[in-house]
Amino acid sequence: MNLKIGLATLLLLSPALASTLPDFQQPLSIDSEAFFTDLQSSNVVYERNVLVQQGSLTIRADRLEVDGSAGKGQEVFIANGSPATYSQRMEDNSLVEAEAMEIRYDRANRILVMAGNAELKQSGSLVQAARIEYNIENQQLQAERGENGRVRTIFAPEALPQSEKKQENQQP
Repeated sequence: MNLKIGLATLLLLSPALASTLPDFQQPLSIDSEAFFTDLQSSNVVYERNVLVQQGSLTIRADRLEVDGSAGKGQEVFIANGSPATYSQRMEDNSLVEAEAMEIRYDRANRILVMAGNAELKQSGSLVQAARIEYNIENQQLQAERGENGRVRTIFAPEALPQSEKKQENQQP
């Protein structure tokens, strides 16, 4: 059943979720009101009004932990908030927006994992679940329910061609 939901969701979102490669070629910046670093373990914690930006990719959170132990370019960003948010402008100029209590971004593998009241919106469509994993590189999305919940997907209706709209408006 989860496979069917994942496939349906992938079909819904795949063309517009193709990441704009230039974002990943741009510098990544992090702003916050405070931070702590442990140089020996390569871990950094940013707190209060955290903003991560890389091209059009934006993550906002109350707290961000960066695990840099795997080396430069291999960092894992763990954003927590009420909720933490993610947005990115795609190659087709559509905007993908997501929110969850925790957003984990694996920079090297380009995987985004949202957990805790996770929600992903794109082009009027919506996926809600306890956990959503999105592989940006492969354009794959998987959603999982919580213990007592379900995965919910809402598909935006397609716009009617102009000729059909005129016919509908002319009918009594």
